[in-house]
Amino acid sequence: MKFDPQCAKCPGKYCCSAPMEKLKKDVPPDYCPMRTSAETIEKSIGRYQDAAVKGMYIPAAITEKEAYQVVRGVRMAVRPRIKELIEFGKLLGIKKIGIAFCAGLRDEAARLTNFLEGQSFEVASAICKCGGVDKTMLGVDKQFKIGDPEKFEAACNPVLQAELLNKAGTEINVIVGLCIGHDMLFTLNSKAPVTTLIVKDRLLGHNPVIGLYSAYYRGIIESQRRNMK
Repeated sequence: MKFDPQCAKCPGKYCCSAPMEKLKKDVPPDYCPMRTSAETIEKSIGRYQDAAVKGMYIPAAITEKEAYQVVRGVRMAVRPRIKELIEFGKLLGIKKIGIAFCAGLRDEAARLTNFLEGQSFEVASAICKCGGVDKTMLGVDKQFKIGDPEKFEAACNPVLQAELLNKAGTEINVIVGLCIGHDMLFTLNSKAPVTTLIVKDRLLGHNPVIGLYSAYYRGIIESQRRNMK
């Protein structure tokens, strides 16, 4: 019987504690990939021998390890994500980094550029509104403009952002606050691997995890879902 993976519903992190053969027969649950997808697991392990995959995975594992230190007998996180980005780039031997950023996060993009250039990286950056193209030219009906539908409203242009950074020859690209969907289009069109430094959340100050914990924000989410029915 085929099961889709449902790891988020698992009552215990069995895969984090032991390989399948060392677990009790009644665990993990039936939908666990360790039960349903042994062949896929084996194939995925083999892919890590690919030079391109291995060349990125090993530095990623080193970066993860070095994000922690034992301080007074306690393992603690010691690096913010920006520092991890810098050290990961150094491990990969990256020379040129691209930044695809939202117009609303110009300050953050400028600060990130300064950090990266201060660590001897070359930086190319592309703002979401680059090209000065009206939304209607990209197939958006004028009723979906945020402002006056009869006036010019610059479209977010993630495909152009990707093409500009592709042309610049960036080796990795960093998303800074692109809209949902636009970030996907950017990633699809980027030749270089993409990571996200800042995820867009207009209401929660670009910290969407708050919505998972606050009853107030959960109420907003639930009310909007009911209104859509």
